[in-house]
Amino acid sequence: MNRSKIFGIAAILAAGLATTACSSIKESRGYIVDSILVGTVQPGIDNERSVAATLGRPTFTSQFGDPTWYYVSSTTGRKPFVRPSIREHQVLAVKFDASGNVISADRTGLEKVVYLSPDGDETPTLGRERGFLEDLFGNIGTVGQPGLGGQQGPGS
Repeated sequence: MNRSKIFGIAAILAAGLATTACSSIKESRGYIVDSILVGTVQPGIDNERSVAATLGRPTFTSQFGDPTWYYVSSTTGRKPFVRPSIREHQVLAVKFDASGNVISADRTGLEKVVYLSPDGDETPTLGRERGFLEDLFGNIGTVGQPGLGGQQGPGS
């Protein structure tokens, strides 16, 4: 084969690989939303058993207030070697009354996502600052002293 043909084929292959390497990667995270199934959850008709049978287990449940099941779904997109960004985000919150019947089924989207930026590399803590040597040798002599850490007094 001719050298120019080999270089031409190599250049075409390299260009093809370069364009596929720059394509966006789409990832689904959390609950995979089926809009038909989500639309079938109706307040006053469904209960916890029917919601679990229709939608499956929730992503997480509320710990306080009315019993609420949350189904969280996110779709992220990223280019290679870049931090992923959220493209779509949906949360379905199904609230139940005390007897387990559906009160409401609310959907929210990307407008409720909060982006946090930390205020530095360290978490501020209360108390005094200790140096490296205090951390390393600070407990010498404190183990076994009465009144510190789990020792029982006389007559206990």
